[in-house]
This record gives sequence, C-alpha cells and structure tokens, in this order.
Amino acid sequence: MSRELRLRIVSGVVLGVLVLAATWAGGLWFRSLAVLIMVLMHYEFTTISNARVKTPFANAIGWMAILATAGFILTYLPQMALAAILIGGVGAVLAGVMRGGGLWSATAVFYAGFSGLALAEIRGEGHFGLFAMLFIFAIVWATDILAYFFGRALGGPKLAPSISPGKTWSGAIFGAAAGVGAGVGVALIVRQGGGMMIPVIALLLSIASQIGDLFESWVKRRFGAKDSSRLIPGHGGVMDRVDGLVFAAFAAFLLANLLPLSVRAGGVDELAARLLGL
Repeated sequence: MSRELRLRIVSGVVLGVLVLAATWAGGLWFRSLAVLIMVLMHYEFTTISNARVKTPFANAIGWMAILATAGFILTYLPQMALAAILIGGVGAVLAGVMRGGGLWSATAVFYAGFSGLALAEIRGEGHFGLFAMLFIFAIVWATDILAYFFGRALGGPKLAPSISPGKTWSGAIFGAAAGVGAGVGVALIVRQGGGMMIPVIALLLSIASQIGDLFESWVKRRFGAKDSSRLIPGHGGVMDRVDGLVFAAFAAFLLANLLPLSVRAGGVDELAARLLGL
C-alpha cells in the first residue's frame, strides 16, 4: 500500500468519524461543523477563482456576508442567515457591475452560504434531524461509491465529457439506483415504513448529489485546478469531499419546505419531519 493511499484512508476515516459524531450530537456541534464547511468552501471557491485579486471589493462583500451568515447560523437565526446570503450575493453582483467581475464572488456566497444553512437546518436539534441527515448521507455515499464502481466496470457513453471525462451514464444510473435503495433502507429503519414519496425524494437527492459533483468539476476545470485545495491530506479540499453532499442537502432543504407535515414536530425539526414524511 502506497504512502498516499494510507494517508487517504486514515484521513478519510478520521473525517468520517468526526462528521458522524457531530451529526449524532446535533445542536451547536453540528451547526459548528456546518459553519466550518461553509467557511472553508467559500475560501476554496474564492481562491480557485482568484477573487481576492480580480474582484477585491466584491470578494470583501462576500466574506462579510459569509461571516455574518456563520454568526446567524450559530445563534439559531435562519431567517437572518438567509437574508445575509441574499444581500451578500446581490451586493457582490452590484460591486461587479460597478467595478468589473463579481459574478464568481456572488456564486461563492450562494454556493457556500446555502450549503451551510441547509445542513444546519436539516439536522436541527432532535431525532428527526438525525434521521434526515443519515438518510441524506446514505443516499450520497451510496450514489458516489456505486457510480464510481459501475462506471469503471461497465464504461459506456460519457455523462459530461467536457466537464468530467471519467463519469459515464452507466455509473450515473446505477449510482442513482443505489442511492434510492440506500435511502429507502434508512427510511424503513427509522420510521418502520418508507411511504410512497420516499423513493422519489431519494432519487431527486441522488440526482442532486451527482449534479453537485459535476458543478464542482466544472468550476475546477474552468479555472484549471486539479483540487479545490490541499486542506485534507490525501483528499484535496473540502469542496472535493462535500460537493455531492451539499447539493443534496440544499435539494432536501427546498423539498422539506415544499412538502406537507404529517404530524407536528415543532421547531427546526419540522424540515426533517417533512422530508421523511413523519
């Protein structure tokens, strides 16, 4: 086993344990994790796009928005966090109109900000949020692993050759099927019955995770970057590891706000309860 592979395995196990521990603990522990992911994603995105040099004013507005969003997430003020993201993104665009550029800074604010907010609000405080995050983790991880395995084993037509030459339609289809199976399995365990909408929701989240993967690949290809950063030994950057997860979490956040609530869960757990049909 090569040194790089050993490093990759060790860092992957350590990260997995920390993420699952924070997910289990919930509350401020998970909100702190969501904020950390958000801030590091914004740092990586603005570094890749060289926003600090190309659009310093828009970049400064973006950072103020992200730091304000972090504070609101940690103090349980989701509406204020959403307002900070929207104001910061629009402010970065306006700064770009006045001084040139700015669209990439605005994209960084929306991408990182909505990711952090969605993760924090889906997890919430109680067991509904824990179930929902395990549901999302299972879908994303199953999709990622099986898409890679079947894509390599079966090959075939490329999914998006100009963005990510290694991804195939066979991998995408089998990955989505695996994501649905994993999501239904978790739903059956946590609520003793899947419900008619669970497979549909799992499929949508699996597709969202694959879109997130392609989006991050497109950003890196656009700026000629191999990895989003070198923050994680053997794995590259934070964006490289959570690209599918954050898109799935944001899709879950949107779905949870649209779906009806079967029973009164109360508080922030309401979103998770809607997602699982509780």
